[in-house]
Amino acid sequence: MHVDVLARVQEIYAEVLRRNPGEKEFHQAVREVLESLAVVLGRHSEYTEMKTIERICEPERQIIFRVPWQDDSGEVHINRGFRVEFNSALGPYKGGLRFHPSVNLGIVKFLGFEQIFKNALTGMPIGGGKGGSDFDPKGRSDAEVMRFCQSFMTELYRHLGEYTDVPAGDIGVGAREIGFLFGQYKRITNRYESGVLTGKGLGWGGALVRTEATGYGAAFFADEMMRARGESFDGRRFVISGSGNVAVYGIEKVHQLGGTVVACSDSSGYVVDEKGIDLDVLKQVKEHERGRISEYADRVGTAHFVSRGSIWDVPCEVAMPSATQNELDGEAARTLARNGCQYVVEGANMPTTPDAVALFRAAGIGFAPGKAANAGGVATSALEMQQNASRDRWSFEQSEAKLEEIMRGIHARCHETAEEYGTPGDLVLGANVAGFLQVAEAVHAHGLI
Repeated sequence: MHVDVLARVQEIYAEVLRRNPGEKEFHQAVREVLESLAVVLGRHSEYTEMKTIERICEPERQIIFRVPWQDDSGEVHINRGFRVEFNSALGPYKGGLRFHPSVNLGIVKFLGFEQIFKNALTGMPIGGGKGGSDFDPKGRSDAEVMRFCQSFMTELYRHLGEYTDVPAGDIGVGAREIGFLFGQYKRITNRYESGVLTGKGLGWGGALVRTEATGYGAAFFADEMMRARGESFDGRRFVISGSGNVAVYGIEKVHQLGGTVVACSDSSGYVVDEKGIDLDVLKQVKEHERGRISEYADRVGTAHFVSRGSIWDVPCEVAMPSATQNELDGEAARTLARNGCQYVVEGANMPTTPDAVALFRAAGIGFAPGKAANAGGVATSALEMQQNASRDRWSFEQSEAKLEEIMRGIHARCHETAEEYGTPGDLVLGANVAGFLQVAEAVHAHGLI
């Protein structure tokens, strides 16, 4: 690699650190992409001259606002709302809303930055954005969640539109929250603009397979990774962290494709079920009762609950971190490698720390970054937008077939790009470079804006 190119990448990263102090998750996301782009700058001098990377690293718009609301006892609360509209080169801003106490500007910017390249990889006409609030819906009544969502949307609505910015759900934002948000948007604007939010209920503009999409998509991507190595899911032992939509439907599709998921988790610990996670029981506990994962072990005789330690201590051939960012660190990576793990597929956004990613790549363990492997959710959101625009509704089978086609296409793009840039099998570089090139070409086509 030419020294000047490497120096330029380091300068760009140093400037990102200077301009965005204290935003460690955003720094991590930018660094992970920049490490792949030196090879691109070496071939495309115009990206250096036009400061294309610097422009993509700077959000087009950052919105921060106050969200006042009243709980059931009459106490007033003040939360903070965010929407980072990062890049619209390929289409309207698209990305979820996260309601969780950990949400701050750095978290939202990291998620929005990842979303730019993830959305580009889908091949759909959608830009990158993300949003949310430090509001915690856990333990709140439906009425409290409704009042919060109405206050949140009362400010955010002015920045949204099916041709401008289309949010969806994320952690803490499911069908209930999307319903309250959409209702307030409709109330304020006097427009039934179905395409302004995705993840809607099936009876009022939602799309089949949207709930399952991220988990299904990650499984399809993993299957394609194995096929590239002449292998399959048959008899494979999986561990999937989390027990939300991504994990639950990742488990479902892995089982359908012939693998066996033996462990999953929540914030209280993890369960191990050697005969394979019983999906009906898991759905009852997590989706219907909103209970803790320990209740699964209470009902299934072959399972046991572990409150301490790490789910990555459980031996497996395929690991799918599907809970939250930086959940799988270097120590966990060493344990997985020692126990014979052969593939790691990110179901969440940036769940693997940089040292863990480096270890997997050095050990020859197949590694799928989240911007590629978990793109199924946003891809199906874009399919929901298509159906809303045409006043149409597709069958489950039709929607799933489109999702599978998109995910296998993403793998092909990453695989081929890695080969083209001299790093065969490196899906991290393949995903970063393929996503960047598509966005960069559009950025240049639109001029200096």
